[in-house]
Amino acid sequence: MQYDPGTLLVIGQLKYFILLGYIQDKGDSIWDKYVHDHPEIISDGRNGDIASDSYHQYKRDVEMLRELGVDYYRFSISWSRVLPGGFSNKINEKGLEYYDKLIDELLKYNIKPMITLYHFDLPQTLQDFGGWANPLSIQWFEDYSAVIFKAFAHKVQYWITINQPNSICVEGYGQDLMAPAIESSGIADYMCVKNVLLAHAKAYRLYEREYKKKYKGSVGIALALNWADPVNNSTENVEAADIYREFMIGLYMNPIWSKEGGFPKMVIERVHQNSLKQGFKKSRLPTLSKEEISLLKGSSDFVGVNHYTTVLVKSTDKLITAPSIEDDMHVELTYRTEWKNATSSWLKSVPYGIYRVCVYLNTKYDYPQMFVTEHGWSTGPGLKDHTRVENLRLYLKALLFALEDGTDLRGYTTWSLMDNVEWVAGTRYERFGLYEVDFESENRNRTARLSALAYKRIIEKRIVEDDYKPDNLKISITNRNIKTEL
Repeated sequence: MQYDPGTLLVIGQLKYFILLGYIQDKGDSIWDKYVHDHPEIISDGRNGDIASDSYHQYKRDVEMLRELGVDYYRFSISWSRVLPGGFSNKINEKGLEYYDKLIDELLKYNIKPMITLYHFDLPQTLQDFGGWANPLSIQWFEDYSAVIFKAFAHKVQYWITINQPNSICVEGYGQDLMAPAIESSGIADYMCVKNVLLAHAKAYRLYEREYKKKYKGSVGIALALNWADPVNNSTENVEAADIYREFMIGLYMNPIWSKEGGFPKMVIERVHQNSLKQGFKKSRLPTLSKEEISLLKGSSDFVGVNHYTTVLVKSTDKLITAPSIEDDMHVELTYRTEWKNATSSWLKSVPYGIYRVCVYLNTKYDYPQMFVTEHGWSTGPGLKDHTRVENLRLYLKALLFALEDGTDLRGYTTWSLMDNVEWVAGTRYERFGLYEVDFESENRNRTARLSALAYKRIIEKRIVEDDYKPDNLKISITNRNIKTEL
C-alpha cells in the first residue's frame, strides 16, 4: 500500500539552527556566555563559535536544499548578530547583509524562507537586565522585530516569532538545562512565560498593523508539543495526564487559541492554591489583564508544532521540591519499554503521538492551521542512519492519517538539514542532520546520509511507501545532484 500526501502536506521542507560565533561584529548571546563560562557542560567540549559554519557555507546549505528538492527552508536570525548590544539603537549592517544574502540565495532557486526571529539566543546585555523575566523584554523584542520586518518583510512570507517558549522558560529559567540556567522553578519560569507570550503578541500585532495588508505574509509561534498519555485508564492517571497537558500545552496554546483566552483555569487554580500553602501572598503565576488577554487572543496565523516524542503520565505521592512547576503538576513520567530509543536518552519513537497531538489541537482549539516546524531523530556519527529513515517514514504516515481526519497541516519541517552543536549534547552522540557534518574539517564538509536520500525520494515521488527498503537504495551523485533509484 502507498500513501499519497495530496496537496495539503507539502513535504520536503527543512530546518536548521546553528550558534553562529564571533564573526562580523556579532554581540554575545546567553549561549555564548554560558558555554564559555562553563565549557564542562558540553559533552564533547565543542561550543558554538563556529559550529557548522553556515555563516561562510550558506551557499552549500542552499545547494543541499536544492539536492533534496525542498519547497521552503526554516532558519533563525540571531538577535545579537543584528543588534550586538540587544537594543535597536545600534544595528549591525554586516549581520543584516548575511541574512539578506541567504534569503536571496533561497529565492533564486524558488525556496521560500521561513524565518524564526528568536531561537534561544537572547543577547547577553539584555539578560544582564533580567532577560525574559523582565517585563521590559516585551518592548525589547518588539523593537528587534521591527528591525527585521523592515529589512525583510518584502521578501519573506512566513514568520515564526519565538521558538519553544516552553523550553526557554521551563528549561532556561526554571531549570539549568539551557542558558541562562536561572534555576528558579515555579517563579522565574512563570514570569518568563507571560513575558515571552506577550512579546510574541506584540510582534504579531506589529506585522499585522504595518505589513500584512501589503505583503500578505503569515506569522506564527512554534511550540514544543510532545504528546502525553496516561500510563493506564485509571481515573487518577487520566486526570494526571490532563494536568500535565494543561501545563505543557495549554499554558501556551490557551492564551492565543482558546475562545475564553488567558491561562488554563486548571493551571491558575493549582498554582494559586499551592502558592498560598507555601506562604506566598498571591499566586506565583502572573495574571493577565483584560488588555493583555485581548492582545494575545488570535495573535497567530498558525501554530508551529515542534514534536519529537511521547511520554506516559501517572499520579504520584512522591515528595517534589517546592515551589516548582513540577510540584504544581505533581505527576510522574515514564515510557513503554518497547518504544525504540534514539541516541538522545529522552527521545523515543512513538509515531502515533504526532497524530494524537493533531487530533487534540483540532478538538480543543477548533482546527488551527499548523506547520510541523520541527521533527527529528538522533543517531551517532555515520551515514547509514537506518533508524532515522524508519522514524521519518512512520511519522509521515501518522501525519497522513491526521490529514485524513481534517488537520489543517500546511507543511512538514524536519530537524535538521545538517548536524549542529546540539546545545549541551555537543556533537559526539546526538546528530540530527540529514547531512553529516565533519566538524574536524576546515570547511565543515557536509555529506548526505541515507536519510537525505530517502527524504529526497519521498519528495520526488510524493508518497510514503510501505514496501520501501533503504538497503536497496542505489546512490549516485553527479555534480552534487543526488539521484536515487530502486
